[in-house]
This record gives sequence, C-alpha cells and structure tokens, in this order.
Amino acid sequence: MKNISFRNDVLPLKNILYRLALRITLSREEAEDIVQDTLIKVWNKREDWDSISSIEAFSLTICRNLSLDRLKHLGSSSFLPIEENLAVADMVADPYETMHSKDRMEIVKRIVDQLPEKQKSCMHLRDFEGKSYREIAKILGISQEQVKVNIFRARQTVKQKYQQYDKDGL
Repeated sequence: MKNISFRNDVLPLKNILYRLALRITLSREEAEDIVQDTLIKVWNKREDWDSISSIEAFSLTICRNLSLDRLKHLGSSSFLPIEENLAVADMVADPYETMHSKDRMEIVKRIVDQLPEKQKSCMHLRDFEGKSYREIAKILGISQEQVKVNIFRARQTVKQKYQQYDKDGL
C-alpha cells in the first residue's frame, strides 16, 4: 500500500505543474488557475491514489489536459513575453551582452511556442523538467519512440529556425 500525502507528494509538484501550464497557455494567470484546478482534481481522486503508479505523472497529465482544454476555450493566444525564462540573461555583467542574451532567449522562446503541441510538450518535459522518456510517454499517453521522435523534431526545428533568424535577421 502506497502512503501518498497531499502535503508531501502533491503540493511540491506545484512549480512543475505551473511551468507546464505556462508553457502551454503562455499566460501566468491561466497557468495559476490551471494549477489550482489540477490540485483540486488530484485531491478529489485521493480515494484512487493507491492504484496510481506515479502521482507526479498523474498530476502532470491532469495539468496538461486542463491546459489544452483551456487553450481550446480561449482560442490560441498570441505570444506573451515571460520574464521568468530570461533570468539567466541577467547574470551577464555587460549591459549590451545582457540585452543580446535576452533577445536570443526571446527568439528561442517564440520558436518553441510555435512548435506543434506534442513536440512542445515533449521538449518541455524533457529539457525543462528533466523527465525521462518513459515518464513523458506515460504523461502524454504515447510511446517512448514517439517521445524521442517528437523531441528530435522539436530540437531540429528550433535549431533550423534560430539559424535562419541568425542568418537573415528576420
């Protein structure tokens, strides 16, 4: 019998859930609402926790589905700048270099945001959340091979579009 605690096992996932919802919706407010809704849904399923193999995968799946549902209801939103992803750029001392780093991060973020949903979700869970291929496959309900293909395609697209931007300045 598993002994899953909401406080110790579910609540610590809120930052991961937030980042996933934010990556999908591109809206801080929507992401916050989705995390709350996710936590409520997970809590309401507490009777079934013992039969769940991974509470984290279960929570991420609910969060992803709620995020996608919210996107459908809102229509696809336009790009919203998210300063959180640019924190690394602030570590550079030279103001010109700081600005240049922020610009590059914005470009990469815009490219990632334009990826197809499966590629974007796979890439986010792998590269930003550090999930294994098996965990991603379980969360997204696809095979590990499909996860690898989606990540490969996403990375290739980001690389090609960034190189094109860097070359043409478009």
